[in-house]
Amino acid sequence: MEPPAPAHDVASGYRALIVDDEVPLAKVVASYLEREQFDVTICHTGTEAVALAREVDPDVVVLDLALPGIDGIEVCRQLRTFSDAYVVMLTARDTEVDTVVGLSVGADDYVTKPFSPRELVARIRAMLRRPRTVATQPGPAHDGHTPAPPPRVFGPLSIDVAGREVFLDGARVALTRTEFDILAALSARPGVAFSRRQLLEAVWGEPWVGNDHLVDVHVGHLRRKLHDDPNAPRFMFTVRGVGYRMAGGGRQ
Repeated sequence: MEPPAPAHDVASGYRALIVDDEVPLAKVVASYLEREQFDVTICHTGTEAVALAREVDPDVVVLDLALPGIDGIEVCRQLRTFSDAYVVMLTARDTEVDTVVGLSVGADDYVTKPFSPRELVARIRAMLRRPRTVATQPGPAHDGHTPAPPPRVFGPLSIDVAGREVFLDGARVALTRTEFDILAALSARPGVAFSRRQLLEAVWGEPWVGNDHLVDVHVGHLRRKLHDDPNAPRFMFTVRGVGYRMAGGGRQ
């Protein structure tokens, strides 16, 4: 693999957990992230990963799908019960099943082996640049002194962007950070069609080096959690040949 690029100060102070039973690969990925000023922890089994994630509270987890003991899918499922760290799943098979299953348990992105460590670092840096609240409309950011903006309401669906909470028929809907960010981006401009590339840039950052298919997978998870039938949608509509739009008429 190519040598690490010069360090940048963008990621200074972030913690990364690398989980891969291929020890040399884990060390190479660690060296790249350390050059980016990450505090890196490495482990090689799923059981260790869950324990260490509780201990070090990482900002990002690089997680191999095929691990001895509990696999990456189960690790990610357990992580999501106590951590909102970004998760990048590593898989040796570029298949639809791997992608869908990995993302369905809360992974934010996936990378197929073999991969470029530079590309992996670029994806991680893009994720960490994402604001915790999507700012897709003009106006001052909420600073704690001005009133928080009211929820965005679409019939029984209420989206509290400031509090990062979503309610359907009064019940809270548990979303991953990526799912929430997509919903926040779409709901900021009801009735406006977003291309997949526009959503990638709004949520993952520009320029994004990932696959546009990532958007479709996360939108599919959103629809299931919101009980939004794609054949008879109430909230999120597919715009054929373009991407997605939120139902018009949302109020704030």
